[in-house]
Amino acid sequence: MKAKELKQKNEKELQKLLQEDREKLRQLKFDLSAGKVKNVREIRKIKKDIARIMTILNIKNK
Repeated sequence: MKAKELKQKNEKELQKLLQEDREKLRQLKFDLSAGKVKNVREIRKIKKDIARIMTILNIKNK
């Protein structure tokens, strides 16, 4: 998700997105260890999305 889109969301929506992305990342890591993941770039993408969301949340909290 783009940073511009994230800036338009309120804190509750961002918290929900953060929770969902962390769950996706956890599931992908389990699938990776089991050999089920075909697209390992998805893990990198989700990590970057989590970082973007956390950055936006930190900016909004200040």
